[in-house]
Amino acid sequence: MRRESPAIEGARSLEVRWICPGRLGTTLAEWFDRFPATAELQEDTYLLDPHLPELSVKIRSGRAFELKICHGSLGILDAAGRARGRMESWQKWSFPVAPPSKVSEGPAGWRSVHKKRRISQFLLADGEIRAVTAGRGEEPRCAVELTEVRFSGAAWWTLGFETTGPTSLLHSHLEATASLVFAQDLPEGIKLGMENSMSYMEWLRRRSGRTARRSK
Repeated sequence: MRRESPAIEGARSLEVRWICPGRLGTTLAEWFDRFPATAELQEDTYLLDPHLPELSVKIRSGRAFELKICHGSLGILDAAGRARGRMESWQKWSFPVAPPSKVSEGPAGWRSVHKKRRISQFLLADGEIRAVTAGRGEEPRCAVELTEVRFSGAAWWTLGFETTGPTSLLHSHLEATASLVFAQDLPEGIKLGMENSMSYMEWLRRRSGRTARRSK
């Protein structure tokens, strides 16, 4: 029997994300910097109109067209009582594209998000989780990112976990990584709960909805 290629099947991931208003504080950045991380600037352009339930469509930094399908929640992540969030199962396809001519200023329905990301990566091997330098190895890994976000002139920040690899290992890998990251208390005043646990697409739709209601 012919097997489908990974490109046709799409990459599977388990993800949890929190998105909070305001600028990223120094104390939170220092808390995250306990682990080795790479930094990058990125501008992603998301398709918000028409509304496509359970889908996320975006152009990543003008270089890749990405389509993600949400397969629903796989439960609640409760990390040492310090963070609670919804774990979502996603499937992603990515295709290279030529840089567009200012998508954000072109067709209606596309909105740009500017991101300044810190990304740490973690491997689960021999029952132990450890931070590793960034790379494109084939091993299952969990990427943890702390990101400063600019959208419609407002500042936000987000902390997200994305685990990739064999489906059977996604849940345990994500929980092990979260246990390590949240082993140290969050800075005072930082609360990561169900009320701010959501994907980028859900957050963008909420923000765009509020903007639309105010403009009526």
